[in-house]
Amino acid sequence: MLSPEEQLHIISSGTAAIVPEAALMEKLKRGVPLNIKLGVDPTAPDLHLGHAVPFRKLRQFQDLGHEVTLIIGDGTALIGDPSGRNSTRPQLTREQVQANVQTYVDQAFLILDPERTTLRYNSEWILSLDMEHLLKILAQFTVARILERDDFHNRYGSGQPIGLHEFLYPVMQAYDSVVIKADVELGGTDQLFNLLAGRELMEKMGLEPQVCLTLPLLEGTDGVQKMSKSYGNYVGLTDEPSDMFGKVMSIPDELMVKYFRLASTLPVDEIDEIERGLAADELHPNKVKRQLARNIVEAYHDGDAALAAEEAFDRLFKDHAIPEDIPVFEADLTPNDEGKVYVAKLLADAGMASSAGEARRLIDGGGVKVNGDALPAKAYNVDPALLEGAVIQVGKRKFVRLG
Repeated sequence: MLSPEEQLHIISSGTAAIVPEAALMEKLKRGVPLNIKLGVDPTAPDLHLGHAVPFRKLRQFQDLGHEVTLIIGDGTALIGDPSGRNSTRPQLTREQVQANVQTYVDQAFLILDPERTTLRYNSEWILSLDMEHLLKILAQFTVARILERDDFHNRYGSGQPIGLHEFLYPVMQAYDSVVIKADVELGGTDQLFNLLAGRELMEKMGLEPQVCLTLPLLEGTDGVQKMSKSYGNYVGLTDEPSDMFGKVMSIPDELMVKYFRLASTLPVDEIDEIERGLAADELHPNKVKRQLARNIVEAYHDGDAALAAEEAFDRLFKDHAIPEDIPVFEADLTPNDEGKVYVAKLLADAGMASSAGEARRLIDGGGVKVNGDALPAKAYNVDPALLEGAVIQVGKRKFVRLG
């Protein structure tokens, strides 16, 4: 096992805060495996690189010889996490939660070491609490303390309703830490209050309090918004290799080091060298980004898939070639009264745009090509002869061949 100082250097890489860091050092100095906790509410079944950030940090802990307890919040999900919300989150039914759990867990174990992971469901203890026990737990917190949370404070101050059940969420998440006797708990920066509540409750119930480790949000491929499917800037853990490679290559250069630290499998000392080399202009950003893209594809697929994805990327972007095995769409090219085909609807029907309206915007922006030539602005109606057997390209990576 590495020295406590060496471990702390690795653990600190990419973190937002460790509270308190001195307590973590004391735990590491004991030389025994720590119990690292992450609680997740399975509110969505499909994960992306942003969701995977805490799993990557857990894997670092595992590689250092520590144990992980992954808590599936099938009990707390029935309450709904109010973190960062300006309104009450809709409560999920047990059926909705269970429908998301298996896919979520399967994707988590693309990263975690099963031999060092204990999987627990907090419904085991939360849903079996009797009133006497629940009241003893609730008595450890005051309303004033709960209202210190920014989201609760802001909603209360602006007269927005707060459900009484929402107050239970940080308390129940804190109780998870008591049950499993966590040494360290991970969470996003928006989860710090919940993590500190766990530390507070453990201390009040006679246990050594956990250390709270927070991780920053990962920006998406646009480099601005946090990674999210709703923003369309995500890299899915189950994306096809070529798509995953292309998406990573599209991130801004200034985010490369952050992606290495939060989303890659590269050792921290190598990332430190990459950061130093980029800052000193000793490394070419394109080569570094290719290394990042290959690493991420290999992490979720394999080395052969990563190399094939890079070759496909080069055919498309360096050689300007049409990708192999593009899908075929059997298009209806029946002309309208003007003898034309309304290509905006065709794009929507082919899944190349979410609607005809979006297709028109793409055309106006020069983002739609037919056989390599961009359609001019307002060219929504096209001669059918131009489309017969044509390859349609939308943006950089979407292709379809018309049947």
